[in-house]
Amino acid sequence: MKKAIILFNLGGPDKLENVEPFLFNLFNDPAILNLPTVFRYPLAKLISNRRAPTAKKIYQELGGSSPILKLTKEQSQALELKLNDDDHNSEYKCFIVMRCWHPRAEEVVKNVKNFNPDEIILMPLYPQYSAATSGSSIKEWKDICKKNNLKIKTSTICCYPTDDNFVLAHKEEITKKINNLKNFKLIFSAHGLPEKNIKKGDPYQWQVEQSVDKIVKSLKIKDLDWILSYQSRVGPLKWIGPSTEDIIVENSKLGKHIVLVPIAFVSEHSETLVELDIEYKDLAVKHGCKNYTRVPALGTNKNYIKAMCDLIIKKHNYNFDGELFPPKTQCPNQFIKCPCLNYE
Repeated sequence: MKKAIILFNLGGPDKLENVEPFLFNLFNDPAILNLPTVFRYPLAKLISNRRAPTAKKIYQELGGSSPILKLTKEQSQALELKLNDDDHNSEYKCFIVMRCWHPRAEEVVKNVKNFNPDEIILMPLYPQYSAATSGSSIKEWKDICKKNNLKIKTSTICCYPTDDNFVLAHKEEITKKINNLKNFKLIFSAHGLPEKNIKKGDPYQWQVEQSVDKIVKSLKIKDLDWILSYQSRVGPLKWIGPSTEDIIVENSKLGKHIVLVPIAFVSEHSETLVELDIEYKDLAVKHGCKNYTRVPALGTNKNYIKAMCDLIIKKHNYNFDGELFPPKTQCPNQFIKCPCLNYE
């Protein structure tokens, strides 16, 4: 049985001249700017044009391009190898789909058609579900499949915030960095969202909290000094907090060793390599921090790859006590419906 695995990620510009069109794709997404096309298109043009100079400086720090496609390819190769090693009854092939830059869904659908699988399994590289990330990618994929008349049985693993192997992967990476450290503040940093998104029912913040809670418990460190915060705030809207910048400043002034964990990113990109590693480190040093450590994104951590592999082969998610659950019971009723294990 042939199975196509679609790995969703955000993407990033492959050269400086593509920074502005990348930003346009980001802000032209209805999940980001929820406006009619007639208003969203010109506004996305305006925002991307204004932000491009600052964004180009960020990507210059990374050598002129985003590393996210290269790193996602490494994850894809590791996952494909693991899947085919672990399940000899199926032939797996992984395909990468980026939401805001190449390879886009329109291109990848053609490659999937050529592979001619018996089943497609959608696997976001976002452990916690948000309408702006996993939701947007899943919707685009399904829309383009419909447009291209691709009618193949499809299942969706939309989120895995407390999967045991995902938690173990984080525990491993954190433990490597905090062994023998004293007087440190463990800061779990996730990309923020406007408060209005959460109030509308987006489960992202709640799922991030479940991830952090389970990871902290797995560390089994008495009186561990930790906090969850949110980064990358932009625009005038009120965002969920506390902000990572504020927590860094506060704990730098207290003389704490800052230890940052990117909890909602599984691939290194501008928000880890520049925002966390350069901008926030400068902020910490400015306010008296003497020691600053950043735990890496999971990347090809063996337990992270195993987490995705097991979810794909068994095609189930877990509830937040580690027990199997039926679809639609993953998130509390006040949240929007995740497309958990949604068969078509």
